[in-house]
Amino acid sequence: KPQNLSNMVWAFATAGVHADKLFEVVANEAVQKQLRGFKPQDLSNMVWAFATAGVHADKLYETVANEAVQQQLQGFKPQDLSNMVWAFAT
Repeated sequence: KPQNLSNMVWAFATAGVHADKLFEVVANEAVQKQLRGFKPQDLSNMVWAFATAGVHADKLYETVANEAVQQQLQGFKPQDLSNMVWAFAT
């Protein structure tokens, strides 16, 4: 489930646990499924987690950015947007 993937990487990043392989698998899964089922908060939390953990996932970031634009940012709360912009800048 997309929210579970997002929550998992968020928890690892928040706890400061290095799990590069886990992050790689989550990024690949999300990109492969073209983010189907991910809600705006899931996307925001996921890229925040990658940035916080210092894990580079350019394809994931590109896919998330394209999805946000495609949705015309509908459903994104100010905090979601703030977290995403911070993640992209980091």
